[in-house]
Amino acid sequence: MKNTIKSLTLILAVIMLQQTTAKAQVKNTLPAKENIEIHPDHYNTIKINGLNIFYREAGAKDAPTVLLLHGYPTSSHMFRNLIPILSKKYHVIAPDLPGFGFSDAPDHLKFEYTFDNLANTMQGFIDKLGLKRFALYVFDYGAPTGYRLALANPEKITGVISQNGNAYEEGLSTGWNPIQKYWKDASQVNRDALKNFVSKESTWFQYHEGASDASLIAPETYTLDQHFLDRPGNIEIQLDLLKDYRTNVALYPKFQAYFRDQKPMMLAVWGSQDPYFLPAGAEAYKRDNPNASVKFYRTGHFALETHYKEIGADILLFLSKLPK
Repeated sequence: MKNTIKSLTLILAVIMLQQTTAKAQVKNTLPAKENIEIHPDHYNTIKINGLNIFYREAGAKDAPTVLLLHGYPTSSHMFRNLIPILSKKYHVIAPDLPGFGFSDAPDHLKFEYTFDNLANTMQGFIDKLGLKRFALYVFDYGAPTGYRLALANPEKITGVISQNGNAYEEGLSTGWNPIQKYWKDASQVNRDALKNFVSKESTWFQYHEGASDASLIAPETYTLDQHFLDRPGNIEIQLDLLKDYRTNVALYPKFQAYFRDQKPMMLAVWGSQDPYFLPAGAEAYKRDNPNASVKFYRTGHFALETHYKEIGADILLFLSKLPK
């Protein structure tokens, strides 16, 4: 009997030891808490100059801030995969510009859709949120909008990330020829000729042309964009912005002077097969700014759709070297 009790006691001791060892092994194989900590996206709206501006926000508010500015024809939805990567260490804010996404889109006869006005709205946005210092990520239309902010607030900018955000004439492809024709002659005929630019076929083209693997492009992206583009009156909004884009080209010398004078830490992450903004536009940043570096990815205009993991890793490395 005593031997039986001793045997049972020994067996129980071995089982408990095995369980303790197994738990320790499982614990050791789990990522550290900080590596699996998740900062959920928050979806907010704020009133700026009479407009409701929608924005996404994630990450600790006391962490360094990154402001993400989208382009045409999309919205802050384009950052849905990038935000979780950045928000582990940074406070990330991504607004929808007026006329895009979930922000207000007043009739073009009631609101003047110019890039100056987009920038003025974003200036009110950063002022109302009290953003004192931030890294600036710009894409497409976000570039001329964001660079206007940089000109007006150089003390706020800790660094610049340009993802297919152009500031050089050599970066404009022949895809801009019909638009440049409208700049030279703002006739109704030339305006009407650009209506196809807002079509679902054109939106699909912008996502897929040059993409390294089209199967990585989620259909809800261009479908959601087209939903907003198809709202009554939105085509006139987009045609007004296409017409006003000429003012961005006129400001290129001032943007370039900012890069030369301020020399912000800068990273250009570029889809090398973008049908609208050529690699030469990315390389040109290095001509004016010795603190600029360029990385190309074999994909198209919406590089985040196919390469968000690679781009996210490169951005994290870049952000880690910025001043607070």
